[in-house]
Amino acid sequence: TKMQKYLLYNAVEPEELPTLRELSTMEIFKIWSGMSQQIYRQLLHKRAVEIGVGSFVVLPANASVAEGKVLPVERPMFILSKPLKMFYNLESDEDKIPDEMPVVQPDFEEIAAKIHFRHEIVEQCVQETLLCFAGALRDNKEVEFSFR
Repeated sequence: TKMQKYLLYNAVEPEELPTLRELSTMEIFKIWSGMSQQIYRQLLHKRAVEIGVGSFVVLPANASVAEGKVLPVERPMFILSKPLKMFYNLESDEDKIPDEMPVVQPDFEEIAAKIHFRHEIVEQCVQETLLCFAGALRDNKEVEFSFR
């Protein structure tokens, strides 16, 4: 499965990241910016977006306001995939995607068309970034992904 490639027994070697090595930081930023815009649009349509290592989703939550009053809100979240959590022995909240919520994959062709890149480059950049992410999990490094 697609998930398996992120269950790393060994460190990620530079030759496993040929696309990232060829792209500039600005190009990688542009690709992930296109990716985050697509994820945002899907979340607005109440769809979860699965990216191999987990899924972006908006879940209902309650926010405490004043004097014990509670306000229902929607909270964007990233839910790590179960196999990844088990493989890397990670702890996280037991949030799950509601059964009625559709789950979609990123449309790399659409992202590529919007940012004027070949779709193979976009897909490989994303896959290699996620490999780096899995490598950081494997090596117990702290990782931060920033999305608008």
